[in-house]
Amino acid sequence: MASRMSDGRRLLAALLTVVLASLLASRVLTSGGRVRVRDIEIPTENGQWLVADLFRPVTATAEAPAPFVAVVPGFQRSKEALANIALELARRGFVVACIDPYAQGRSSASTSRRSATAEGYGLFALLNYVALTPHLNYVDKTRIGATGHSAGGNAVIAAASHFGRAGQRSGKPPLLHSVFVSGYVLSFTADMLADVRSNVGTSYALFDEGAYRNELGTGDMRRAPEALRLVNSGRAPGEPPVAEVVPGRYYGEAGTRTLRVVHNERTLHPFQPYDVEATASQIEYFERVFGVQSGLSPRDQVWYWRELLGLIALGASLLALVPLGRLLLRLPFFAPLVQPVPEALPPPRGAGVAVFWGMVGLGALIACGTYIPMAELSQKLFVAASGREMTWFFPQRMNNAVMLWAVLNGSLGFALFYFGYRFHGRHNGARPELWGAQTSPAELARTLALAASLASAYYLLLFAIYYFFHVDYRFLFMGVRPFQPELLLLLAMYAPFLFVFFLSNSLRVNGAMRFEGQAEWRSLLLAGFANSLGLLLIVVVQYATFAATGRVFWTESWLYVNLLFAVVPMMFFLPLFNRWFFRMTGRIYLGPLVTCLVFVMMLISNTVIYLPL
Repeated sequence: MASRMSDGRRLLAALLTVVLASLLASRVLTSGGRVRVRDIEIPTENGQWLVADLFRPVTATAEAPAPFVAVVPGFQRSKEALANIALELARRGFVVACIDPYAQGRSSASTSRRSATAEGYGLFALLNYVALTPHLNYVDKTRIGATGHSAGGNAVIAAASHFGRAGQRSGKPPLLHSVFVSGYVLSFTADMLADVRSNVGTSYALFDEGAYRNELGTGDMRRAPEALRLVNSGRAPGEPPVAEVVPGRYYGEAGTRTLRVVHNERTLHPFQPYDVEATASQIEYFERVFGVQSGLSPRDQVWYWRELLGLIALGASLLALVPLGRLLLRLPFFAPLVQPVPEALPPPRGAGVAVFWGMVGLGALIACGTYIPMAELSQKLFVAASGREMTWFFPQRMNNAVMLWAVLNGSLGFALFYFGYRFHGRHNGARPELWGAQTSPAELARTLALAASLASAYYLLLFAIYYFFHVDYRFLFMGVRPFQPELLLLLAMYAPFLFVFFLSNSLRVNGAMRFEGQAEWRSLLLAGFANSLGLLLIVVVQYATFAATGRVFWTESWLYVNLLFAVVPMMFFLPLFNRWFFRMTGRIYLGPLVTCLVFVMMLISNTVIYLPL
């Protein structure tokens, strides 16, 4: 009874932590109730649709309309990922709409293969809606702006050019008053800037990994041709051109829409949206161009509290799976799954130590050496998704790379496990019955039912959290989005292949890294380190090379490396869950089934999806 009560208390504590953290995160998101946040969905061209979060300060009314700013996340990002700048602007009196770009989040895919440039990821349609609808009577239609990061920044400057041309044709001021481009300068070409009739600010990370593509090959904007073209595009006829940009200096006038400013923060590309200085630059810019005096310093920011609370909710929600699993195993239907935990392996001695660490090192080197080749292979095998074409055949460009890597390394993991046993383990006390791999079809079916129950409970809780608080479980660019029924198709498509890796990990963690007399915390730390080391090495090589030379090691595939910032933590914690569920059932199957369902849904709901309309 004590154990049962203990599991119940643990589950209750985890659930209360999730609810409390989400409630507080919601209070941050809504500025203590001073901002109303809600979902909106807009039908757009060619049968497409756009989903966004609309932030409306209570001070924005028909009698006192407020300026409007659209926020466009970049590639692989959803509206929640840039909610930080949205909430900071909203708490200063701006009406803000943060969109799910086309093919990301809950927005539809696009029929265009150049959606960012040709449609602004949906930004063009959103701005036309805001300008023309009578329903947003609390928006000042003469003060409409947009901001975006990375590919979202490309969408924003493309929108400034698009509406600039429209304004020239109509003879009226362009719809788009001011824009801010974060983390992207490739579109600052003479042709693109020639039609821009908006104020333009930009912020580029000094240590941007993609800077090798810039004309000078660096992130330093002081003499960058892209930055000089931007600043000089606002110069009056006869005014001498600027020969060197001073970061943070304003050039031109907001009233004539010739204002230009370039910021150059000392940060990396993926972390730029979560940098206090970079966020302050945007706040200061929009307050200046729209003449807003909020009374708050640009550095008076609260978004990081939402990130911290989201991390707490994320951790507590995952930990809740463990006591919930123990409680469900007491039900008559699932109780037969509980088997004695096999004895631990004899600790390696003598040559066994070298064999063990040799296997760990070899596995890490294989994981490190195969990731980029698998990413490149995925572009050849899944041509439609890699070319941003709508398809039913594995439509997730980035996850296709992860899937191929997982299948290869999972299969090689099984092979390494077998060879370690065949040539050393069986001669030194290792026996198959210690692996917890024995099972039957009926037991596997029951295990799958339990895993599905746990995963369903996990996403049902998240659905309720999002429904009541309008937040998900999120920390920076790592997040768990609410379950979308249409993603069941993708789960059925990707999960069987990714399960190869999850099962291989469970076998190695519980059948090759669990030794007699070893402290459990030490065993779990070793398992997490071994499982994530290979991918972590890629990050180390990438940024050690960058620090030494100013150019990343993998250039064309740098976005695949950036993806690892979210994947590596998942790889570290995966063995912990595989061990905890192993100890519940004495078998290696429940852990990988649960984690595969939960983590794969996290992967497929946080990346681009080129599904047909």
